Amino acid sequence: MKAVVYDGPRQVSVKDVPDAKIERPTDVLVRITATNICGSDLHMYEGRTDFETGRTFGHENLGEVIEVGDGVDKVKVGERVVLPFNVSCGFCKNCERGFTNYCLTTQPDPHFAGAAYGFADMGPWQGGQAELLRVPYGDHNCLRLGEDSVDKENDYVMIADIFPTGYHATELAGVVPGDSVVIYGSGPVGLMAALSATIKGASKVMVVDRHPDRLRLAEQIGAIAIDDSKVDPVQFVLEETMGLGADRGCECVGYQAHDPEGTEHPNMTLNNLVKSVRFTGGIGSVGVYVPQDPGGADKLAKQGEIAFDYGLHWFKGQTLGSGQCPVKKYNRRLRDLVAAGKATPSWIVSHNLPLEEAPEAYLNFDERNDGWTKVVLNPTRATA
Repeated sequence: MKAVVYDGPRQVSVKDVPDAKIERPTDVLVRITATNICGSDLHMYEGRTDFETGRTFGHENLGEVIEVGDGVDKVKVGERVVLPFNVSCGFCKNCERGFTNYCLTTQPDPHFAGAAYGFADMGPWQGGQAELLRVPYGDHNCLRLGEDSVDKENDYVMIADIFPTGYHATELAGVVPGDSVVIYGSGPVGLMAALSATIKGASKVMVVDRHPDRLRLAEQIGAIAIDDSKVDPVQFVLEETMGLGADRGCECVGYQAHDPEGTEHPNMTLNNLVKSVRFTGGIGSVGVYVPQDPGGADKLAKQGEIAFDYGLHWFKGQTLGSGQCPVKKYNRRLRDLVAAGKATPSWIVSHNLPLEEAPEAYLNFDERNDGWTKVVLNPTRATA
């Protein structure tokens, strides 16, 4: 089968690799029809992690079931399914408590919890930027889709990761109807957080970034775009909220945050959120942070530590929720919103490309080139 393979920093290629196959009775084999390039993939693409060369990327996956193991009861051949990026068992202590993002069964390293397709330090699972994907614990991990799954494929594939992750940011922050919300980052996850806050009935949604194409997308759903290369975002938020600060804030950038001059500051967005959110407000952080970052900007960052303004955070009595999204906690409700026409997350998609064009797509998405806001790869699509 063809797959997108990591060859080293900023180098991927499409190669022939051994076909994915059923290995255990509970497995499902999926022919991938849509798989996204995620901002999290870029950390690995840039060589900032220990992702192994020769391994396949891809944790945002959707496709058609073509084979099931003898132990699969619910999922049937021919059904179309979207897969949580979390690979989870459904029966370990964490999964039983709803924390499928920290599964203990699918992560073989006893010092870690949580697994994902094609992701550094998150188990041995191959990614879905390929023609086929093996899905373990298929009855648990496959979310079946309805008859509209072909027409709305670009919407449903967002339920694999970024839509639930953006929603998770608003849950961690505690967004309720009427709240004012500020979101740092208008990449795909930040835009999904803005969409989620809007769906939840936020009275005002503000999005901070400096990429015009992404800020325009935020404005399309009624959010207020804040270009931090032109204004002080903290002051702007305070002026929009009568000097009080936003009720809730979402961090959707992560440890590779940069200032407008291009200098990396891993603590920048979190500290700006502390200043931007009111006393007793809530912050949800879903941008990726890592325990070690050898390529970090300073001594603290190299150890996965940041200079966090905890004193002001504590003084303001804010709450801070963080961590990877448990996709299964939200994916059914978000699927049903898409099915009912209440949510159309595909508005951020800029490109649908065949698998063979993945190297060019990675290059453009990594460089944040104008108009490359979200790329969906379609392995069954012929090269033009």
